[in-house]
Amino acid sequence: MAGSDPTAATVAAPDTVKILVAGGFGVGKTTMVGAVSEIAPLRTEEPLTVAGLDVDDLKGIEEKRSTTVALDFGRITIGDDLVLYLFGTPGQQRFWFMWNDLAIGALGAVVLVDVRRPESSFAAIDFFERRGIPFVVGVNGFHGQHPYPAEAVRESLALPADVPVLLCDARERESCRDVLIALIDRLIAQVAS
Repeated sequence: MAGSDPTAATVAAPDTVKILVAGGFGVGKTTMVGAVSEIAPLRTEEPLTVAGLDVDDLKGIEEKRSTTVALDFGRITIGDDLVLYLFGTPGQQRFWFMWNDLAIGALGAVVLVDVRRPESSFAAIDFFERRGIPFVVGVNGFHGQHPYPAEAVRESLALPADVPVLLCDARERESCRDVLIALIDRLIAQVAS
């Protein structure tokens, strides 16, 4: 190309890894994406309304005032050559149709679990198992409490031994980082085997 400097280094775009953060309604997905993202996260939060009272089960999360209606998005730069894109899924059943589109191109997922309502995460676990998308489980300790050890949660959810289960706090960056590292380790191990 005329006028180009042949000695100038070319800079390649970094590789990107798409990770989903999923789970039931009110388990902390938006909080996790926001806690660990290096950018101000994109959020599609809308207030809960009277119209949703017959649809939304607020048992155990009565203080919840808003909900994700499409997705949350955050980014973590690992290095010059690797960037993680985090996509938080909506938790309410009426928005689950979004999951299929969000899962396209995802290499792995974090399923957040609230032990006060573990059944709210069954759909996310089933979704990733059916699609063969590797995942880890983060047991979000609300109010900093973890009333059950990780192995008890694994047994309760009938998870295979190869699915990492980690106690975490979705409000704390380091805790969220550790869950994501466990997922990346699982992805690397699967490629290596």
